[in-house]
Amino acid sequence: MYENFGLVNIGDRVCKTNMEVPSLAFAVWMFICFYASVDGYPSGKVREACTSMIPCHGSSPQLSPEHTITVNATEFKPGDNIEVHLFGPDFEGFFIQARDAERLDSPAVGSFMLVDRRLSQLLTCGHTKNSAVSHTSKAKKKHIKVYWIAPGDAPKRVQFLATVVKKYKTFWVKIPGPIISQPNAPSPTTLLHVTSEAVSASHPVSYLSKPFNASGCGSMKFCIRNPSNCDPEGASCFFLSFYQEKSSVFIEMSGPSEGYLAFALSHDQWMGGDDAYLCINEDHRVHVSTAYLKGRSPPVLDSENALEDVSWRLVDGVLQCSFRRSIRLPAYKGRFDLDASYYIFLADGEASEGGRIYKHRRQPLITNGIYNVTGLPRDIGGSRSPRLIKAHGALMFVAWITTVSIGVIVARFFKPVWSHSFLFGKEMWFQVHRMLMLTTVMLTSISFVLPFIYRGGWSQQAGFHPYLGCTVMALTIFQPLMAGFRPSRHAPRRQLFNWFHWSTGTTARILAVVTMFLGMDLPALDLPDPWDTYTMIGFVAWHVGTDVLLEVHSYCLVRKVEVIEDDRVQILQSLTSAEAEVSHNFGRLFKQIVLSIYVCGNAVFLIAFLAAINQI
Repeated sequence: MYENFGLVNIGDRVCKTNMEVPSLAFAVWMFICFYASVDGYPSGKVREACTSMIPCHGSSPQLSPEHTITVNATEFKPGDNIEVHLFGPDFEGFFIQARDAERLDSPAVGSFMLVDRRLSQLLTCGHTKNSAVSHTSKAKKKHIKVYWIAPGDAPKRVQFLATVVKKYKTFWVKIPGPIISQPNAPSPTTLLHVTSEAVSASHPVSYLSKPFNASGCGSMKFCIRNPSNCDPEGASCFFLSFYQEKSSVFIEMSGPSEGYLAFALSHDQWMGGDDAYLCINEDHRVHVSTAYLKGRSPPVLDSENALEDVSWRLVDGVLQCSFRRSIRLPAYKGRFDLDASYYIFLADGEASEGGRIYKHRRQPLITNGIYNVTGLPRDIGGSRSPRLIKAHGALMFVAWITTVSIGVIVARFFKPVWSHSFLFGKEMWFQVHRMLMLTTVMLTSISFVLPFIYRGGWSQQAGFHPYLGCTVMALTIFQPLMAGFRPSRHAPRRQLFNWFHWSTGTTARILAVVTMFLGMDLPALDLPDPWDTYTMIGFVAWHVGTDVLLEVHSYCLVRKVEVIEDDRVQILQSLTSAEAEVSHNFGRLFKQIVLSIYVCGNAVFLIAFLAAINQI
């Protein structure tokens, strides 16, 4: 913290100028020096540090800043109000000044105006009132906003500087901020820029003063947004834009990520052999680089960078970067020409403190077709799930949410209801049950092969999902094969068959639900979480509740009446024959109403899942 800005310097000066005073006085001044370095000033009144901007905390400043200064303009005129932001990980103290960019050791210039007096206060450095801003307490903060007022005698070029204290022994001194200039200012003799190791010194990095916007998308710029038509100024929008300027293209990329953002140009919808561009958060500074992707191995960042006008911004978990590159770069191997058509990938993931990137946890956004970013401006979306995987999920939901569930309910509870109704020479319940189950087999079989076509083989990164899926597929095939050898109704082995038929079907249904639970959160089909889990739990509860309701109803009905083979009703309790018939008819009507409601409910769940798949 800057609780003790400048006090040691004061003490040292006083001590040096009083070497001849009595030893008691000297000891008193030494105590003041020591006490200042220990207790400090949590109020932030640190005028004594106006020149050096160094807190006297008994340790050396850190070298790689974690915090960033931004402004909302690149030019100014005397009297202008410039919005200044200081932000980054939690910090306790700060000290902000504006100085002549050509003479950074000169006094502070201009004055500041506060936005939140609870977090910041004005200080007077030298003869200029309100020429610095500091903290009011050691309470942790993430963001400071103030306004700088340009003076009438301002230098042609002004740079903002900040000292930030994260905790007592951890602080950074004179963090360089952006440079703003008066109109028609001559070229600078010295510029202080932050340059990444992999970026050539001829391509300085600057800071973005505000978030991107979607103006011009579809009319002047080629834009990709996910979700479709989202606002890039929001906190949940992935945004990529291309704007052609003569022989170069200016590119903007942003999205909610504290690790990295990347996009790639590809000749197909598979990772490998692609031209990639990455914005990587390295210790709260963003490094922008190019890379060439080989297969599914991690990208190797290029040592030579073909990018110019690199800028970045990292605020509230949203990473933004922009840069410019020539449409054609024949001197750079692996760089595609931007006047051709490609599939476009947009990915995000985590990065370590040193800038090492890790595999993206979810499927990248992939455009549905090939596009020329220098051609007709478009404003498009994309999909984070390949079409084959979407079809796989949709068919499985249709099979195991609708056809199987309804088929089981019909076979379990509608034998007595539809036993005297026939369809194509067979009892109606049996024909309906068989049709639904054969439909399930067909849908499951088609859906089963789609992931293998997409992956070109077995997926090693899908966890238990493919193993359980294969088990469900095997049981799905085995069930109708076993039904083909069903014994006659009165055969001795019919009970054994019934038990195997029921247990195989029940096992398949349970495993199918578990498999769908696991599949919904895989990267290739990442449905909204936790919506997908709650919706699947709701479907299971809906099915079990309907099953229990019909079981209870059947149990109560059997206790009242017994249906005899010659269609006569034998009374088991004190009911008349007419009353028993009415009860039996009511039971049939009740089951048909429950089945209708159940089918409608299943349709609602199915539509919800299909709509979610369509949106990803």
